[in-house]
Amino acid sequence: MADLQFKNTRFDPDLIEFHDIAKQMAKSVGYTAQLSVDSQLAQLLRLRVSQLNPCSYCLILHTRAAHDQGIAAEKIAHLASWRESTLFSDEEQAALDYCEVLSEYALGNFPARHDALSNYFDEKAIAEIAAIVINMNLWTRLKLAQGATPVMPEHV
Repeated sequence: MADLQFKNTRFDPDLIEFHDIAKQMAKSVGYTAQLSVDSQLAQLLRLRVSQLNPCSYCLILHTRAAHDQGIAAEKIAHLASWRESTLFSDEEQAALDYCEVLSEYALGNFPARHDALSNYFDEKAIAEIAAIVINMNLWTRLKLAQGATPVMPEHV
């Protein structure tokens, strides 16, 4: 899978400098940023947004990043069904719930889910969690719009 590449099948976002805008945000809350939020939690949030949207590019990138962060393979595989799991802490569950409602507002009761985070996180961490989720929604939608399609090298 290390040979996997991506091909834009719809448009090149650099035509309107979209990548530059997205890269600026990624510097502050992307997967290489230094945050007060636990790095494994941040990676779980990025991967969950990738699953929700569903972006092949982001799923591959952030599954690899989750492994690199030392998150257990079973936890990564079980992320889509986190509500039915005992593998996730109360803090992770609150953050994942917030991630989902922030990504899909129609799930309802956003204020209560936001308030629930304050049981586990300070104001800065809540802001970082929101920024991580917003940034990932930007990236997943950008990659979906451009048609970032995984292809093996012999098919490029």
